[in-house]
Amino acid sequence: MIPYWHAPSFKLGPLELNPFNVFVAAGILLAARLLTKQAEREGLDPNPLADFAMWGVAAGMLFGHWVHLFFYHPEEMSKSPFQIFRFWDGLSSFGGLLGGILAAVVFFRVKKLRFNDYADSFALGVAPGWAVARLGCFAVHDHPGKLTDFFLAVQFPNGNRHDLGFYDAIVLFAITGLLYALRDMPKMKGRLLPLLALLYAASRFSLDFLRATDLSYVDARYFGLTPAQYGSLLLVVYGLWGLLRKQAPSASSQKPSAPRGRVETAR
Repeated sequence: MIPYWHAPSFKLGPLELNPFNVFVAAGILLAARLLTKQAEREGLDPNPLADFAMWGVAAGMLFGHWVHLFFYHPEEMSKSPFQIFRFWDGLSSFGGLLGGILAAVVFFRVKKLRFNDYADSFALGVAPGWAVARLGCFAVHDHPGKLTDFFLAVQFPNGNRHDLGFYDAIVLFAITGLLYALRDMPKMKGRLLPLLALLYAASRFSLDFLRATDLSYVDARYFGLTPAQYGSLLLVVYGLWGLLRKQAPSASSQKPSAPRGRVETAR
């Protein structure tokens, strides 16, 4: 079993840093860096991604907190009427994903850019960044699972349990390796993001059945499923649609060709 160790928080002047926030910040920075590098590699302008980063992070944190508050733990609304603005007090990764998607839809439409041109870059940046952020969940053990004797279980104070943050990080690192292995395959151009959605949805839907139900602070269920499992179903729909649809030529492949002279042919 993996020993239970809760990483301590520390103060930096007036700020109090905890390992969850540190890993989330590291994941965001890594994702942003890999996004721009991949865009450059594909011959795309990386500047829109740098401009989008701030809006994507802000929308992700805001929606991540609202999904946590309204769907996972609505009882927390009784704490204070201002709880909806305390975006640092509880985050849902699926809510963050929803906020990032909405921000991307608005941003790319305003900038008159095709999101599909940058979709592969998003997949290759988001997957490893999300994996690093999930290590923050593992560091604070905020996703305890059911009691088990599985060899990757964590020795929680109240018994050996699955640690869903740890499992999620493992899955995302594995998906990252697969995406990078496939990124140069012609048939996968423009399909890496749907593939990420499909693979992650399948794993998350399955893993959420391992979440604890015998503790005082557990995720809400609706007809036996967690909010993330319903989100996973939507990701499956997007993933299948993205993998099966006909891909339009990307902007980087639509380069003007040199003018050709007139060729007379004998008849």
